[in-house]
Amino acid sequence: MEKTNVMRLLDQKKIKYISHYYTDTDAISGLDVAKVLNQNPNQVFKTLVTIGNSKNNYVFLVPVNKELDLKKAAKNVNEKNIEMIKSKELLPLTGYIHGGCSPIGMKKQFKVTIDESANNYETIIFSGGKIGYQVEIALNDLNKIINFKMADIVIG
Repeated sequence: MEKTNVMRLLDQKKIKYISHYYTDTDAISGLDVAKVLNQNPNQVFKTLVTIGNSKNNYVFLVPVNKELDLKKAAKNVNEKNIEMIKSKELLPLTGYIHGGCSPIGMKKQFKVTIDESANNYETIIFSGGKIGYQVEIALNDLNKIINFKMADIVIG
């Protein structure tokens, strides 16, 4: 399998990761991807890009079987309100398409918040920057390539 830009960036920084691939499937939702890869959906994270009242963008990683709590997320980044960006804005803003969006290697570095449930696992899995590609990485290693904070940002 070919390497994605995310994998090349991790290789350049000599950061350990495991790559997961899936093909020949209609899996696009994170839950579908977790099933196809036979992974715990609490450990597989989706990358969500939002915009705040200030017009700043923020990135949130939440387990694929959970929903982002927009109120908690807004409070976490000191915004009055945030909302999901429109799908058509994703590619020009991040360089990624829906279903292949990764917090690593975006066109600009945005504030990233990962749901605190990630602390329950030695590694988390998220998009490798292209549909069909996932990377699995320890949070300490992820911290070597992107800055992020942990917070309770899911509904429930």
